[in-house]
Amino acid sequence: MDTTELIKKVRKIEIRTKGLVNQIFSGEYHSVFKGRGMAFSEVREYQFGDDIRTIDWNVSARFNHPYVKVYEEERELTVMLLVDVSGSGEFGTVTQMKKDIAAELCAVLAFSALQNNDKVGVIFFSDIIEKFIPPKKGRTHILRIVRELLDFQPIHRKTNLTEGLRYLTSAIKKRSIAFLISDFLDEGYDDALKIAARKHDLIGIRLFDPRETELSSVGLLRVIDAETGEAVWADTSDRRVMDRYNRWWKDQHEQRTKLLRRCGVDGIDIRIDQSYINPLMNFFRAREKRW
Repeated sequence: MDTTELIKKVRKIEIRTKGLVNQIFSGEYHSVFKGRGMAFSEVREYQFGDDIRTIDWNVSARFNHPYVKVYEEERELTVMLLVDVSGSGEFGTVTQMKKDIAAELCAVLAFSALQNNDKVGVIFFSDIIEKFIPPKKGRTHILRIVRELLDFQPIHRKTNLTEGLRYLTSAIKKRSIAFLISDFLDEGYDDALKIAARKHDLIGIRLFDPRETELSSVGLLRVIDAETGEAVWADTSDRRVMDRYNRWWKDQHEQRTKLLRRCGVDGIDIRIDQSYINPLMNFFRAREKRW
């Protein structure tokens, strides 16, 4: 992608996602992701209705008039985006590929964080850590993240969720809000997920294409693994082949859902041929009810 085209794409995503943030997600993000606590701000004269527990007795005695302490929410948070950039992200059969939706989702989350003066960082991973952008604030930083999301070319094509989760745990010392954005086509990441979820507020966002959920009967089909390059032929007119695949997909979904729940990780499923607004809004609303 040349520089001019990249700048146009970055600008288009900024306009679209900032519009969504301003119109839809801003209040939900702020109310769901709380600050680290309450920090002392100032003292002021007591007013009718103030909680007497907030009276500053030292200041009140000095001025012979009741004064209360005023606290503000200590708002600053760190948001980490863990983005799976493996080969399976280059799949999409309707309008966009998984990696395109991942870029938009990251932009929405990053601009939501920007509006709340939070820091944002990114970990790009395949079966290695491809790139780490340390968390910072500011529009310039967010636009750099969006540029990287649109133009990033990974070195490796395989997936290792454990690698990404371990790096999050070791690189980010303070508790953060971490979004793991992937199709979760991997195994053996249970322990890394548990450890990361104990240290951070971890949310798993799974992207999937409608053609992945169920095979269509189209006869003999050549299927290529985007991560390994391995090609196999599948006879989709054979009912047994269809049933085996559909059962495998259902089992994968159920196992992942149970694992996230067991580890205390919220999960969001986003079908890439449909709008991601409703799944995100449902997540925010459900989470707000729990607080």
